[in-house]
Amino acid sequence: MTEKIYLKNPYIREISARIVDKKFIDNKYLLVLNRTIFYPNLAGGQPRDKGTINGIKVIDVYEENDEIIHVIQENINPNIVHLSIDWDTRLDNMQQHTGQHLLSSVFYKLYNGQTIGFHIGETTATIDVTVKNFNQEMVEKIETIANKIIYSNFDIKSYIINEKNLENIPLIKNPPKNEKIRIVEIDGIDYSPCCGTHHRKTGEIGMIKIIRWDNYKGNTRVEFVCGNRALKDYSQKNIEIGNISTFLSSKNIDVFEKVKKLYSQKESLEKENRVLKEELLEFKTRDLLDKSLLIDDKKYIIKIFNDIDFQELGIIASNLKEVNDVICLLGVKVNGKGQFLICRSKNININMMDIFKRISNNDIKGGGNSEKVQGGCNIDEVESVLNNAFKCIKNRRG
Repeated sequence: MTEKIYLKNPYIREISARIVDKKFIDNKYLLVLNRTIFYPNLAGGQPRDKGTINGIKVIDVYEENDEIIHVIQENINPNIVHLSIDWDTRLDNMQQHTGQHLLSSVFYKLYNGQTIGFHIGETTATIDVTVKNFNQEMVEKIETIANKIIYSNFDIKSYIINEKNLENIPLIKNPPKNEKIRIVEIDGIDYSPCCGTHHRKTGEIGMIKIIRWDNYKGNTRVEFVCGNRALKDYSQKNIEIGNISTFLSSKNIDVFEKVKKLYSQKESLEKENRVLKEELLEFKTRDLLDKSLLIDDKKYIIKIFNDIDFQELGIIASNLKEVNDVICLLGVKVNGKGQFLICRSKNININMMDIFKRISNNDIKGGGNSEKVQGGCNIDEVESVLNNAFKCIKNRRG
């Protein structure tokens, strides 16, 4: 069984160890050592440590049958090796994991909320808690108490107890069955069964900041940052708010109201623009009807646009379909692409899908129904698509 030095002293960054087993599987070397400072991946929800063995990068670490497996891509010949972990990764994981213990404890003490899920991501961490209707007022209470505990710099200790003695420990929920259980205690404030790496003092967490929350499967998922992550989060947001305030010629504290005002103005302009577009499309519809080609009491409208998008083309076609005895063959050339739309009034007995099947090929694709078909083609083929459709429809008129 590998001796887990990281549980005894998570601050050790370098150590020597002896290789007790080595396997070569899938072009990778799997090492088992007599002892290690490398934390295995996702043990207790915590990501693995990063680092090197004899200067060779460790690409994975995992636990299997009480052994810690170290995965590298180069062979190591000496039996005695030198282990070195990346301290920034270890410190970050300790801050997030210790912060989670504290945050979960405050949730439980204030709102009887139990933590039922925990994950440390690349930039933030999350906990799932059995609390409903979470709100900003609750956030402020939780953050205030949690950070007061951090600043009070309480001791954090870990120890092993027998399963028999669990009744003497005020755990929120019972741990998995095990003869020996590791407890992480925050100076009488919180007791959690845990196999992760943790600080010795709450002050090392730095600070806790809840940055968002969402309803999740009937509970609440809380996203938070601790320590250096909180500093980076604040720094980035401070830069962005500063840039926005400069752009808007406004003070930082006035940015939100300024943005709300601009958004309201934007909505008004968009509404005015929609009304104007509708009027313009109605004008285009009437103009197309006036210029239609009359054949056998049917109005043929053939037109290719370069100044509208396909959605607007669909609106024009829908308007024209409401008029009796109209056949539309419309196209657009926008952004280097060609699109077409062929439709008819409801009182005309021509199946537009039959027409489409006759004019389609590998370069002309689309679909629809008996009243309307639409699709795309090369930009220089739009005219020929509409002309071929026109010829097919004329041959089937009646």
